[in-house]
Amino acid sequence: MGKINKSITELVGKTPLLELTNYEAKENIPAELIVKVEYFNPNQSVKDRIALAMIEDAEKRGLLRPGVTIVDTTSGNTGIGLAAIAAAKGYPFRVYIQDQVSEERFKSIHAFGAETIKLSDDPGVKKILDETGGDFVAAIRYLENEVFADNPDVVFVNQIGNPANPNIHYLTTGPEIWEDTEGKVDIFVSAVGTGGTISGTGKFLKEKNPDIQIIGVEPGPDSLPSEEHPQPEHEITGVHPFSEKIPREMIPPTLDQNIYDEIIDVEALDAYEVVRKIAKTDGILLGESSGAAIYAATQVARRPENKGKRIVVIAADSGLRYLSTALFGE
Repeated sequence: MGKINKSITELVGKTPLLELTNYEAKENIPAELIVKVEYFNPNQSVKDRIALAMIEDAEKRGLLRPGVTIVDTTSGNTGIGLAAIAAAKGYPFRVYIQDQVSEERFKSIHAFGAETIKLSDDPGVKKILDETGGDFVAAIRYLENEVFADNPDVVFVNQIGNPANPNIHYLTTGPEIWEDTEGKVDIFVSAVGTGGTISGTGKFLKEKNPDIQIIGVEPGPDSLPSEEHPQPEHEITGVHPFSEKIPREMIPPTLDQNIYDEIIDVEALDAYEVVRKIAKTDGILLGESSGAAIYAATQVARRPENKGKRIVVIAADSGLRYLSTALFGE
């Protein structure tokens, strides 16, 4: 029986799992490395899931109506997903975006008719970032409390504080992994940005099997701003520290800090190398955070106790978003 979809909202989720068989063989990896290929979402990233969930949640709560502008902050992918869903539903969209994201991300958001504002271009945000050493969470709280508060013509969906973010992964990403593996999954690995993916997916998987190990990935010290290097040469876009490296108040509320069993640091150059290898071994083009998660999963797979186990990794987006960056530009 045929099926014709009527909106991109019907295309979100149900992304495939792919075992990296050629990469496993070339790298002599003694476990199964399986990626959930999130670039099969209509706008090529895992963030399509939360974009749809947050907008539809705001509609259900009566916050969105014709003419109301949707607003959020982003490192790129959430902004693209929100811009696309907003366009499909007929809402204006404005996004405050991190300065260093790739040219492809700016152009994608503009293509959907949305407005982009660099964080450094807003004096209040810039002041907060300068005073806090780049605390993205503090900047978002400023926008929420000082800029968008009590404005009925704006809905700030706030991906780092919106329960719809982890909840959609609990309702979709986790069940998809469980169903497609027939419940045969030993370890789940995800890079952490807002924390929604690992929190919602991890919660679902742990409820199904408490023995499943949940591993979160954060940037290594050389890939983070510091006093000596306020702008590191290489970063992992959209992936943020969440361990003892940063104060607790800088951790997004959407991250459940009780859900993961281990944290692994990954440097940007290691993530880049994995992405380049997999493009040549398995023919898939992935982004920086995917490389970080697969690099961490590779290290976990080499542990003697994990021989023969099945490791599922979130491959968050497509490498096509990074063609102009150092990921493929060197």
